[in-house]
Amino acid sequence: MVKYFTAPGLEKLKKELDYLERVKRKEVSERLRHTASQGDLKENAGYHAAKEQQGFVEGRIKELKEILSQAKIIEKKGGDQIQIGSFVCLESDEGEKTFQLVGPEEADILQGKISFESPLGGAILKKRKGDVIEIDAPEGKKKYEIVEIK
Repeated sequence: MVKYFTAPGLEKLKKELDYLERVKRKEVSERLRHTASQGDLKENAGYHAAKEQQGFVEGRIKELKEILSQAKIIEKKGGDQIQIGSFVCLESDEGEKTFQLVGPEEADILQGKISFESPLGGAILKKRKGDVIEIDAPEGKKKYEIVEIK
């Protein structure tokens, strides 16, 4: 299954993988060696914590490799339709907000990146400036007008 990314989003994942493989893996390995040398492993909390951290790091490395093997950079095409990678300014009763539409692995609402698989992201995908969309939110129905697409 293809995973869609912006070029900066894909680069961020590649840097994380590189850091985990080159730096973090070595740090955890050294911590394991150090704590293992401190005696009885059954009662060695530091050793067990290091083993747990090792499992997390190795799991994340595996996950990132899987994602990267399926990654496709979004080539934003011209046009007036919202697509993955578009920056979209939406107006609602709460004011204007600008979001970038991205793939689910890159989504981060605190950074203004919403997934095209989210209710709002799915509703605005392929829409045009001036379109009004309505989505069901936990607080009820919300209306948004598409003010600008970049």
